[in-house]
Amino acid sequence: MMLCKVALKNIRKSIKDYTIYFFTLILGVAIFYVFNAIESQTIMLKVSESTHQIIELMTGLLSGVSVFVSFILGFLIIYASRFLIKRRKKEFGIYLTLGMSKGKVSKLLLMETVFIGFLSLIVGLFLGIFLSQWMSIIVARMFEADMTEFAFTFSKTAMIKTGLYFGIIYLFVMFFNTFSISRCKLIDLLQASKKSERVRIKNPIVSILVFILATGILSYCYYQVTSKALDQTEETLLKIIALGIISTFLLFWSLSGLLLKIVMSIKSLYRKNLNTFILRQFDHKINTTVFSMSIICLMLFLTIGILSSAISVKNSMTHNLKTLAPVDIELYKTMNRTDSHLSEAQKADSLLKVSETLEKVDFDIQENFQDVIEFYTYTIDGLNLEKTLGSTFEEVKKTYPFLMTDQNEILIRLEDYNQLATLFHMPKYSLKENEYIIIADFDSMVDIRNQALKEYTPLIIGERIYYPKYDECQNGFIEMSSNHINSGVIILPDSTLNESMRSASHLFANYKGTTEKEKEAVEEKVLAIEDHEEASNITLNAITKIAIYEASIGLSALITFIGVYLGIIFLISSAAILALKELSESSDNKEKYQILRRLGVDEKKIHQTLFLQIFIFFM
Repeated sequence: MMLCKVALKNIRKSIKDYTIYFFTLILGVAIFYVFNAIESQTIMLKVSESTHQIIELMTGLLSGVSVFVSFILGFLIIYASRFLIKRRKKEFGIYLTLGMSKGKVSKLLLMETVFIGFLSLIVGLFLGIFLSQWMSIIVARMFEADMTEFAFTFSKTAMIKTGLYFGIIYLFVMFFNTFSISRCKLIDLLQASKKSERVRIKNPIVSILVFILATGILSYCYYQVTSKALDQTEETLLKIIALGIISTFLLFWSLSGLLLKIVMSIKSLYRKNLNTFILRQFDHKINTTVFSMSIICLMLFLTIGILSSAISVKNSMTHNLKTLAPVDIELYKTMNRTDSHLSEAQKADSLLKVSETLEKVDFDIQENFQDVIEFYTYTIDGLNLEKTLGSTFEEVKKTYPFLMTDQNEILIRLEDYNQLATLFHMPKYSLKENEYIIIADFDSMVDIRNQALKEYTPLIIGERIYYPKYDECQNGFIEMSSNHINSGVIILPDSTLNESMRSASHLFANYKGTTEKEKEAVEEKVLAIEDHEEASNITLNAITKIAIYEASIGLSALITFIGVYLGIIFLISSAAILALKELSESSDNKEKYQILRRLGVDEKKIHQTLFLQIFIFFM
């Protein structure tokens, strides 16, 4: 009971020391709860089945990421505990001098840790519960969900998970604190405030050489992971990042000796005002925080990388939706099918074009669709990628040994493509009777095909020879998607292709209707074709803008959420470590500032000196 009273009294007395620790814990608990409560919050939202599946995937991934986040928070809490123990070593020494055993001191610290931890957990959960309601609104906006049934909710699962993870972390913190106190000698505790970390003066020549080497390697690594990242294999990229981590450490290791040498050589700057004192203090900070500074920089690197990547992916997907899904629906079917697993009715249906199949299932095109265009795509046996690559085939096969080159190329008539291009708002083309054009937007295939086009590779169809109009692929596609996946479609003069070469029928259209509800009603009619009595006898496939939109929005939201989650955690950790280090330094350097006061330095100059040190350190 007595220890309990002393623990509470110590917390009140050391409230300034505990503030940043307490604040860090609250933020960690609140964020942990918010991101793990998303599933419960989204239950009340009206979303489609596909969107709901993506939300379930997102919550599953967030649960996995939370395990990693718990390790980060555990490291942060242990680091903060180390700072608190360091600040209070003299106090613990006095307890031992007065006859208190190390076991009781450990119990006292344990009680304080439990009180602060429990209070942080309660306040963090309370804050997290309210913040999670705002998170629900953000989720709803990202998934464009109906908020009419939204209500204030509490996630019991998220609370239990937060409490469990926080409890496990705190067990490690308690063990660390007890271990730290048990190892300390009485003389070390009593003289802790007079001792500073041992600093070894580095050889300035070695520092300069290491700094140049580290800067060069780090510059190379950053260039490789930014401008050349897509050209690297996963293994090579990991090696480059590992090299960047080592060079970051060496950069900070050499920085203090280098700065000291440079500034000392500039006498007018070194001897001005209190610059001598500031430089020595900064040199001491860098010397004693090489590892911490390296960790902070790497966390900031991850934060910036994760957040910018997540935002870039989201923006890219949003842009893709506008360009790659320009109409409401694409219906297509493979023609002239003879597969053994198909029924006779299905084989007969494969002889019909899309519009004829729709008529068979009583779907009125005129009533439901507008801006309708319908056309065929074609294939010719033997006209495959190997033939279109010509003399470049062998080289391409060596570079890409698993590339499928025996599939027949997709062909389209010029008139049909220009009709589609008008609907898609893409460039239209013209051809001479002996020319062809390849449209593609899948980058790696574009590069492969461009090699052949630059060689002016001819195509032989029947008795006629066709030559490329352009020496590179033209950007374009004929199937709606959320990504650039067109590996190549060949546009040929109308007279080249005939009925016997037809391989697929396509129909593109916009829904009739001015509002979203009217368009959704038409889509429901299209999807209802699956329930028609003739559904088992048809081979019709559909791609809709709404389905693409929901899948893409869901995926971009998934990436953004995980990026923001990790980014916030790393950012908080970086800021907390910097702040704790500065507080620790200010405690250690009280005597130095007292000496400055005795030497006649006024308070304004001392404050300016302190501000400049902190500013340089954070920058």
